[in-house]
Amino acid sequence: MADMPVAVTVSGRERALLRAVDAGRCQFRGGCEPVLLVDGLACADSSVARRLVDLGLVAAPDTSVPVQPATATDAGRALLTTG
Repeated sequence: MADMPVAVTVSGRERALLRAVDAGRCQFRGGCEPVLLVDGLACADSSVARRLVDLGLVAAPDTSVPVQPATATDAGRALLTTG
């Protein structure tokens, strides 16, 4: 039996942050625990950023790179186009 895709439910806050990532407004600052920057400021809710990465909606950052763009995955972009 083939694997069935799992529906992902995100909150309004998570969706807003995913939209900011998809719009190119976000970067990751590297380190042992990467920090998501939105418009140059640290995201106040790091748990939302971590959840988007854990769900595969935002690409995981390379912790060895000091600053890098945050990017939405194909799954993240698809979620934004649905409702």
